Amino acid sequence: MGHSLIETRHMDRVTSAAATLLLLFAGSAAFGQQPAVGEAAPDFELRDQDGELHSIEDYRGKWVVLYFYPKDDTPGCTTEACEFRDDIFKYREAACQVLGVSLDDQASHKEFAEKYSLPFPLLADTEGETADSYGVKSRFLGITVAKRQTFLIDPDGNIAKHYEDVDPDTHSQQVLADLATLQNGN
Repeated sequence: MGHSLIETRHMDRVTSAAATLLLLFAGSAAFGQQPAVGEAAPDFELRDQDGELHSIEDYRGKWVVLYFYPKDDTPGCTTEACEFRDDIFKYREAACQVLGVSLDDQASHKEFAEKYSLPFPLLADTEGETADSYGVKSRFLGITVAKRQTFLIDPDGNIAKHYEDVDPDTHSQQVLADLATLQNGN
């Protein structure tokens, strides 16, 4: 059964619009190359919401959840941060440090952490160098942000797991389950 000329033009416009939206939402490719599972986690030196300096080397001997997120105090980012907050004692029992990273500055992180009583460091990657070294820096509608991705880093400083598709509502539970599996050697 054939389509009329009007239907064909409409389908072409819909297809073109869908392709444009897909490109917008996908953003450009991340600026840097992502470290692979088994590789050393790229080091960094970033200040948290209280001005304290953090490096991946500070956490040798511990597991680390290094989670990148786009923006302080936005719906998905708030949900994700609060899920980590609510599970913080489980992470502490597992000798695992949670570190949040975005391109927001220290003052924004401080306000966000205080507003939601976040008991872990939020690292200010204002230049985007750390996001770039982890391959999560991206541009969306002309704004540079960190993609919502997480790296689980083992006590030797290597990437044990990389989460590219993160659901803020269930991510913390997923990380805890994977952490338990990895710690038990399964």
